[in-house]
Amino acid sequence: MNQALLKKIESEQFRKDDSKFAVGDSVKVHTKVVEGDKERIQVFAGVVIGKRGTGLNETFSVRRISYGEGVERIFPLHSPRVDKVEIEREGSVRRAKLTYLRKRLGKGATLVKEKTEKAAAPAAAK
Repeated sequence: MNQALLKKIESEQFRKDDSKFAVGDSVKVHTKVVEGDKERIQVFAGVVIGKRGTGLNETFSVRRISYGEGVERIFPLHSPRVDKVEIEREGSVRRAKLTYLRKRLGKGATLVKEKTEKAAAPAAAK
């Protein structure tokens, strides 16, 4: 197929309310769950440990500790099943993938340094 035609078709499928979050952020992912003829919203809260892909194929992984066991889920960013992504806390990390969190236990498994704004210190005259 023609690349221009594919891009045009894909552009209609993109999420309009694109929330900007990064690896290390604590997020709440609201997903639509269909049970029989009913539909409800289920929330999965955790730390974003990785992002991959481009365009419509972009996905992100979220990890949380549930009853002492680590649980990870991979969500497609532009899926209609993902209702919204809320950012709870912005984390400050120096890696693209936070797979080292899998080895940590307790509070260390969820603890990521919070992002702080660097204030410009006024230059002191000597």
